[in-house]
Amino acid sequence: MGICEPYKSGCLLRVKLTPNASICGLKGSVEGADGAMYLKAYVQVVPEKGKANAELIKLLSKTLKIAKSNISIVSGATEHQKKIYIESSMSQTELCSLVNSLAENKE
Repeated sequence: MGICEPYKSGCLLRVKLTPNASICGLKGSVEGADGAMYLKAYVQVVPEKGKANAELIKLLSKTLKIAKSNISIVSGATEHQKKIYIESSMSQTELCSLVNSLAENKE
């Protein structure tokens, strides 16, 4: 199972966010306690008042070249493990393939 699955007119991405990290970026994947795979994301901002979530959306937007307004957190806004909905005009298969390729970037 990948980190992404088709959902509505886009895809649903599972992310494990590490805020207040020394680096900012997307690096590989990790298996969660629920057995699902999560994209590992790191941001340098602290997790207060949604700052880390906003930085994650900005990072995904820049990496995927998708408008920030098309990326939203569906669940886990106050947790490390999040589900993020990405809406796009590209096909679900193409979008999921692009997102799953992010997990191949190992540390």
